[in-house]
Amino acid sequence: MNNVRFFRERQGLSQFTLAKEIGVARQTINLIENNKYNPSLDLCIKLAKRLNTDLNGLFWEEKTDEK
Repeated sequence: MNNVRFFRERQGLSQFTLAKEIGVARQTINLIENNKYNPSLDLCIKLAKRLNTDLNGLFWEEKTDEK
């Protein structure tokens, strides 16, 4: 499980917009959000930076209403 969709939607970003901003295809974001693709560390860092969180919050911690 990951929190990519949670953080993306919280910022009002579409999959297309997020993908374009970090240099990947929209399908890549979809696959990550649906746990069908394991992104590289470089891509994980780009996602975390763009979504204003850290790797723990994005990929390992359970999401809460506080995030």
